[in-house]
Amino acid sequence: MPARLLSPRFLAFGVAALFAAVVSPLTAGDWPQWRGPERDGFAAADESLGPAWGSDGPEELWSLEGMGKGFASVAVVGDRLYTTGNFDDGQRVVAVDLPAAGGQPSIAWSKSFTEGVPKHGYDGSRSTPTVVGDKLYVTGSNGSIACLSTEGEVLWSKDFAKEYGSGSQSWGYAESPLVDGDRVIFTPGSEKALMVCCDRNTGKEIWKTPYPPQLTGGKREAGYSSAVISEGGKVRHYVQMTGGGPIGLRASDGKVLWGSDAAANGTAVIPTPLIGGKGGNWAFVSSGYGAGAACFKLSPAGRNELKVETVYELEGRDFQNHHGQMILADGYVYAGTGHGGSANSPVCLKLETGEIVWGGGKDKLTGSGSGSAAVIAVGDELLFRYQSGQISRIALTTKGYEEKGVFTPRVVKDPSWAHPAVAGGVLFVREQDTLMAYRAGE
Repeated sequence: MPARLLSPRFLAFGVAALFAAVVSPLTAGDWPQWRGPERDGFAAADESLGPAWGSDGPEELWSLEGMGKGFASVAVVGDRLYTTGNFDDGQRVVAVDLPAAGGQPSIAWSKSFTEGVPKHGYDGSRSTPTVVGDKLYVTGSNGSIACLSTEGEVLWSKDFAKEYGSGSQSWGYAESPLVDGDRVIFTPGSEKALMVCCDRNTGKEIWKTPYPPQLTGGKREAGYSSAVISEGGKVRHYVQMTGGGPIGLRASDGKVLWGSDAAANGTAVIPTPLIGGKGGNWAFVSSGYGAGAACFKLSPAGRNELKVETVYELEGRDFQNHHGQMILADGYVYAGTGHGGSANSPVCLKLETGEIVWGGGKDKLTGSGSGSAAVIAVGDELLFRYQSGQISRIALTTKGYEEKGVFTPRVVKDPSWAHPAVAGGVLFVREQDTLMAYRAGE
């Protein structure tokens, strides 16, 4: 199994002590937020996909209707799963009680957190709940954030247009809020409040950062990405891919430490940034629509300041990730590259140089499905869930492309955009109103 990159949670320096990333202990195997335990696309270290799949794929354990309309992924903590969906009265958080072996799941509660049903292109929810202790945080695709108790009570909420002057997003706000200790960070994307940090318990504002002038690469809006924590250059900061390009904001006060117009486009900037590499000092961003990718190296520059070097930029014909996200492991980036119908090309590239190791345009590699692939990592394997519905099992290795199995879930409603999740030995697959569970692990 390739060595896991040390998460930003465990790379704390200086001010990091002020913001303990772990608020409450998690059960082994939890998937408590967008992109898993460490927000990097990896399942917990003790998870695996188990023996080779047969011709029908893994065993389906159960399915459940009632998730609503949407493309949101799921969060799993202990025996409870959370997701979001559109219903007649608004966008809702849906909580599911998960069964013991051989049992059946049930909906524990569902609660609306928006005023009416959001309207935008590809109607439906986008945000994966972020679950911390007895609270969860979710973004409404209408442009809002809400904090709910894990029993379904709305504790506080904020409307981006009313409070921050935000406009609408063509395809709906898609961010999954970032929690850092007792703080929650989110991206209204307005001129006066590009990003905001609040007390996660009360919603009281701690800081907000206006849209900086250096972000000119695409639309001056929030984009469709989710922020991550970096300790690059020994300064704790939040890295986000906005509509105008990537940005790094100091955790303590929201000061802009760095920003760039690289890898942005004028249509939709979606993938979550990758943070890590040697010393945790690297950031890698990408977007589709021909934009390409960019890699940055961060180093200290005085007290709580950063020096940022653009190491390279890649043109879209060489690498572009539309919206399926990327995995960083052992200094290599794994993803699907391409756009539209050609976005199903698996690729591996070296983080520090941008060299294509296998796949992509180099090998004219085509995956087992069509359209952008939602990508996660489980142990030493990758799962690519293609827009056309197929889920492909691929070896996580620099030695070459090795597909180890492929199956099509029982319910497919193209586009299959919800990201899969693996927790507690179960592969969870959301397809609009239907939640499916498949056996993973031994």
